[in-house]
Amino acid sequence: MQETYDARVAELESENAALKVRVADLEAQLRTNSQNSSQPPSSDGPATPTRSLRKPSKRKPGGQDGHRGQTLKQVADPDVVIRHEPACCTGCGSDLSGATEVARSRRQVFDIPPIKVHVTEHQIITRRCRCGKTSTGDTPAQATAPVQYGPVMCAVIIYLFMGQFLSKKRTAQAISELFAIPVSDGTVAAVTSRAAADLTEFLAQVTARLKASPVVHFDETGLRCEGRNRWLHSASTPAWTRLFFHRKRGTEAVTKMDILPGFTGTAVHDAWAPYDTYTAAKHALCNAHLLRELQAVTDHHHATTQTPGAWCWAQQISQALLTLHKAAAAHPDAPVDQGIITAETTKIRHALLAATHPAGALGRKHRALARRIHRREADYLQFAHDPAIPFTNNPAEQEIRMTKIRQKISGTMRTEKGAEHFADLRSYLQTTAKHRIPALV
Repeated sequence: MQETYDARVAELESENAALKVRVADLEAQLRTNSQNSSQPPSSDGPATPTRSLRKPSKRKPGGQDGHRGQTLKQVADPDVVIRHEPACCTGCGSDLSGATEVARSRRQVFDIPPIKVHVTEHQIITRRCRCGKTSTGDTPAQATAPVQYGPVMCAVIIYLFMGQFLSKKRTAQAISELFAIPVSDGTVAAVTSRAAADLTEFLAQVTARLKASPVVHFDETGLRCEGRNRWLHSASTPAWTRLFFHRKRGTEAVTKMDILPGFTGTAVHDAWAPYDTYTAAKHALCNAHLLRELQAVTDHHHATTQTPGAWCWAQQISQALLTLHKAAAAHPDAPVDQGIITAETTKIRHALLAATHPAGALGRKHRALARRIHRREADYLQFAHDPAIPFTNNPAEQEIRMTKIRQKISGTMRTEKGAEHFADLRSYLQTTAKHRIPALV
């Protein structure tokens, strides 16, 4: 009887321990948000508290000292000048014609005049020589059909459709209402297709410039197309942007993009494994991703520990990384002092040695994170040794953020060809913006 009782107790204790592990895993999932994972902020519910990993600075809100503001300024040569004379003297009522002008204040109103489409007719003349042969003038490239839209009109269509993310229907509607000419959805698609076809040489040049750059940011994001999840890959520097659409996320797509294969500079990216298969490049890992992962460990520790303010290995590593980041930001043109690097690296290593992990799936995830930090320590800390290497991969995430805005505003891509055109034209628009070239020049 006692043996049966003891066996039952042991069984219940084992079941209880397993249930505790399961509950801990589920609670960790509930605590997951954009501050401690790679989830987008849009996935956070209204009850999720806003919390940034950035530490408060002493700077006042708004534009900082030395910041070049943008505001309207009066011009020296306005298009129209209208003088407003006093009708008569407000004192005695005398006529002021010919009276001395003693002051003049200027008020300038910036507005858009009525928009009217400019129509140019190209007449192709054919003449017959006295020898009997007829000769016809050359047809200009911009007038190959009886009626068609000119280059500026096409640029406006592409700007609204690809630059401001209007849908095809709303782009056509906006053009029709703004310029009082008929434009169909098919016209928007045709203009976009022709513009993308003209970018072959441009994209080849961007790809070559990126492959020759010392540091390039890489990232990828999901893109819904034809009702399925496809992928948009990005490679970028402060001067160049290449977006590339592909069905796959992995090495097949990265190889087809043809930037990482043969690239010998430093590739900055997150810890997604396929990037590491390109061994000709050096690799620097994103510390913003790492800080979010460490924050998730810290959140779990504080939620489950009975001692307020108890030491947490993930928190110690986060503090060490932020100390190194602060030191790098203080002297952006030089490596971090070796003494600081040694001290903070020691803290990271000690934290990993003393780390303890919960049971279950959550514990396996925490242990995998600790192993990765130990194995990729040099890749995470490259920014401290080389000022050309950034602390985060945020520039790459900013490159693909427009894709999410496009999907939220105008929906998913209907065809893969349309998605390819989107990637190519956004590569052009984002690159020209970096060179301060207006989209409608």
